[in-house]
Amino acid sequence: MQVGQKTVEQVWVKTQALLRKHWQRALSIRERLRFSEEAFHLVLAGLVGVVGGLVNFAFYTAIDLVQDVVFGRHRDLVEMAEVLSGWQRFLIPGLGGLAAGLILYWGLRFTKKQGTTNFLEVVVAGDGKLPFRSALIKATSSLMSIGTGASIGREGAITQLTAMIASKLGQFAKWQPYRLRLLVACGAASGLAAAYGAPVAGAVFAAQIVLGNFSMNMFAPVVFSSVIASIISRNFFEIQPYEVPAFTFTKITELPWFLLLGIFCGILGAGFLKMLRRSEESFKKLEVPLYAKLCLGGFLVGVIAIWYPTVWGNGYTVIKRVLTDQFSLQMLVAIFIAKMLATVITVGSGAVGGVFTPTLFLGAGLGAIFGMTLQAMGFAEALPVGLFALVGMGGVLAATTRSPLLAMIMAFELSNYSLMPALMVASVVSTLVARRLHPESIYTEPLRLKGLAAEREEAREGAALEQTIGDIMRAPVPPLKETAILREIGDRFITSPNNFLPVVDMNQRLVGVVALHDLKEYLNAPQELNAIIAYDVMRPIPRCLTPSQRLMDALPTLLASELRNIPVVNTFSEMKLVGAIARTEALGLLSEAIATSSTSEASAAKEA
Repeated sequence: MQVGQKTVEQVWVKTQALLRKHWQRALSIRERLRFSEEAFHLVLAGLVGVVGGLVNFAFYTAIDLVQDVVFGRHRDLVEMAEVLSGWQRFLIPGLGGLAAGLILYWGLRFTKKQGTTNFLEVVVAGDGKLPFRSALIKATSSLMSIGTGASIGREGAITQLTAMIASKLGQFAKWQPYRLRLLVACGAASGLAAAYGAPVAGAVFAAQIVLGNFSMNMFAPVVFSSVIASIISRNFFEIQPYEVPAFTFTKITELPWFLLLGIFCGILGAGFLKMLRRSEESFKKLEVPLYAKLCLGGFLVGVIAIWYPTVWGNGYTVIKRVLTDQFSLQMLVAIFIAKMLATVITVGSGAVGGVFTPTLFLGAGLGAIFGMTLQAMGFAEALPVGLFALVGMGGVLAATTRSPLLAMIMAFELSNYSLMPALMVASVVSTLVARRLHPESIYTEPLRLKGLAAEREEAREGAALEQTIGDIMRAPVPPLKETAILREIGDRFITSPNNFLPVVDMNQRLVGVVALHDLKEYLNAPQELNAIIAYDVMRPIPRCLTPSQRLMDALPTLLASELRNIPVVNTFSEMKLVGAIARTEALGLLSEAIATSSTSEASAAKEA
């Protein structure tokens, strides 16, 4: 009888050991399959990329519908304008501006006052929340303007809509501001990538201009979002790079031409920004309703279009003609001036849209004029005019955005690698020249006018120092229940990289933490594994943070804590666990911001 009982006990012990082994293996697999924060952000970025591709398709389809109503058919706007009579080219943009203005005027009046629709503003100095109704009204107005010949780009509305939808998804999920800002950046990246079929440029735009951060946890999602949006967009549209003549940069003697072109691009970029600003100021002085201003702007563009129908649209078709050298020098100069005036008038009147593609056209026109002039003087005859045009596109884009990296990558994705040496020189030089002539970029100007920042760098520095714990906090480290047995605690440490685990009661109130170090004394006492619970071995509640605390005010806690992930509670009175702050990440943000601040103060003192 004793032998049989002993055999049963041995079988039971072996069974327990086997179950324990497989249970630990199952816990390990579960932890590996559990989404990390970075993986979750990649999934969200992929969804935003899908949204960007679909928004691009929907916006193009909507423009076609507007053209079907206005013209009875849809086709390229420039080609459409060229077959219309002069009075039609004059009348249609004016009536389209009136319709777009009425949509804005009445739509925004019946919409409750909402936050800004500027996605750059909500990332730099906001909480990442973009309003839905205001953005939708502006997109509808943009459709009317673009569909009736306004000299403005589609990419602005596409990017804005995608960023808004991404932000709204995060708002429905009640995510923290740090994740909303990332979603907005992914929306901006996917919108631009879908509009141009340029995923790298979209990612760089979001990382450098929107986020101002190339760290991998930020850059990886915007890259993924851009790629997905670009692939989906290319399935609907055959977006092909511009046709550029073959060119191999091999002679150092050819470089000075592009350095000189870069100087001209910088002058044009700065001048174009000043013209936009003065046009906006002139229209604001008119004491008439918004719809009257857009109507007036449309009729002025119509006057120009009577003689130069190529001013209709964003300039994409004309850029292709410039790159293939289809204009004489005199005609190109006239079209260049006409297009610049039409764009300045359209933007100044308050029309909603982008100036990205019109800026590319101005660059192409300047580059082609420069190349033709050189060749007429007997210089650079071996270089194709299309090469100067494409380098000019990158140069003027760099001058207006203050981002030579974005300009180089955009021009590269729209063409080929052969022009990169010339493009790099022109983009850098144009940026330096434009910065000397005009302090703001096309994206920082609206922020400065609202008093948010004098410069983009100052805005980022201030935001970094003033942001709260809630802006950057992540999901909490999965807590232990205070009744968790020692074996469960050990399994959690085995499958987790954390050195401390939070302990909560039945109401999710933080009651303490368990340290890995404190479990050592129980390793040789297997009989106590089921008798000891987390409440018995936990330490007192450590120094915590709350979402409303400023990051700068949290510095003493960050320095004093020995936890990798510092708990965040809703309030110090209720102590409900709501998140965690990665200590090294928070200290890194603070040190970078403080270093930038110190450098700026030192530079200012030196100049004084």
